Amino acid sequence: FIMKLSLDWFAPNLATWVHYFISVLRDRSHIDETLRLATEEKAGDYAAAIERLRKIYHTSIKPMEQAYKYNELRQHEISDGEITSKPMVLFLGPWSVGKSSMINYLLGMHDSPYQLYTGAEPTTSEFTVIMHGEKIRSVEGIVMAADSSRSFSPLEKFGQNFLEKLVGIEMPHKLLERVTFVDTPGIIENRKQQERGYPFNDVCQWFIDRADLIFVVFDPTKLDVGLELEMLFRQLKGRESQIRIILNKADNLATQDLMRVYGALFWSLAPLINVTEPPRVYVSSFWPYDYAPDTSRELFKREEISLLEDLNQVIENRMENKIAFIRQHGIRVRIHGLLVDRYVQTFKEKMSFFSDPELVFKEIVDDPDKFYIFKSILAKTNVSKFDLPNRDAYRDFFGVNPVTNFKPLTAQCSYMGGCLLDKIERAITNELPALLSSINSGKQPGLSSCEATGCGEKPKNRYRKN
Repeated sequence: FIMKLSLDWFAPNLATWVHYFISVLRDRSHIDETLRLATEEKAGDYAAAIERLRKIYHTSIKPMEQAYKYNELRQHEISDGEITSKPMVLFLGPWSVGKSSMINYLLGMHDSPYQLYTGAEPTTSEFTVIMHGEKIRSVEGIVMAADSSRSFSPLEKFGQNFLEKLVGIEMPHKLLERVTFVDTPGIIENRKQQERGYPFNDVCQWFIDRADLIFVVFDPTKLDVGLELEMLFRQLKGRESQIRIILNKADNLATQDLMRVYGALFWSLAPLINVTEPPRVYVSSFWPYDYAPDTSRELFKREEISLLEDLNQVIENRMENKIAFIRQHGIRVRIHGLLVDRYVQTFKEKMSFFSDPELVFKEIVDDPDKFYIFKSILAKTNVSKFDLPNRDAYRDFFGVNPVTNFKPLTAQCSYMGGCLLDKIERAITNELPALLSSINSGKQPGLSSCEATGCGEKPKNRYRKN
């Protein structure tokens, strides 16, 4: 009787038991096909475009950046390593939702010696950077930060405690020739930030600012939004176009339950994502094993292919994205230079023989609207009011950098080098758009006409009074 009862109970659940105990591996051929990993890239054209972009930045944008100390305002210094780096895909989310398993699946690292450790408990305590290398090896965080050829040297500012929690894995892989993955520690709501030993949110912000694609991963059991996750979504403000929400482990639920969980996820995230069009949500199970039986496997497969197409789009557009990023950076540097120049001019106009320099400039920096600092920039230049930085930021900026340390733009010209403002405007309006057009049209990026023939014109200072 007992044997018959056991068989009667076991028979209907046989497929489920086979799934969990035999663990059939899923076919991965669609990953290589969707990401076009078998297609060889034109490395020469890409390298030439990168070198041209690097030259434009160093000759036209960086001089003004250094002259007016832009990095002290924005805390974002662009290195050669960042210009030449591959697109970065960042994985964020609560603990044990499948971030590491997803990376293992995409790279086929399951059961390999260097697969990322996974488990039901919080497992990833480090920021792990998975990148391309000639051989499989791990790289310590202090080595990554010390290597100027990489884009991670600015991470030293977060201290040695953080560098001990930073690790790199190099491996030869077709996908890693085109993209770099970053796995992050899971968010644990009942843990205080101080217990991590380093500024976790600041480190996340550093990676968010440089990520080309951000996967925020959830699973059906971890939909609660606590303080740490709420802070993370605040840091993602302005990066909504890069965010993709992933509801992982979806094959653990029946279809009706999955619909309820999907709705609950949107309900939880709605107050945190204040945009008209919500981010794309992918619903599937991203790990190497086959989908659980009696689930929407066709839907999950289509969702997975859609996500891979999204990832491939970032890889295909990496050069265009880099040019757009450098141009956006150049626009911000130009606005900063114009504002500092306006502060300097106003200070000199208001100063008299008997004036106290500190009191005069304090009045200017405390109430810039009284002296039309920002309005004059909008009136005289093609600057959008939506691109203007926060006024309070300049109070802090000039608190560290006295206004007398800066020269006006009229004094930032030389016979051989030209004028700083002219060079950065030429880069924004002509050189970078021309480079972008050459990429889109498939032309070999080359020198501009003046660089090729030598225009031989004496640089004109349109700000100097005759």
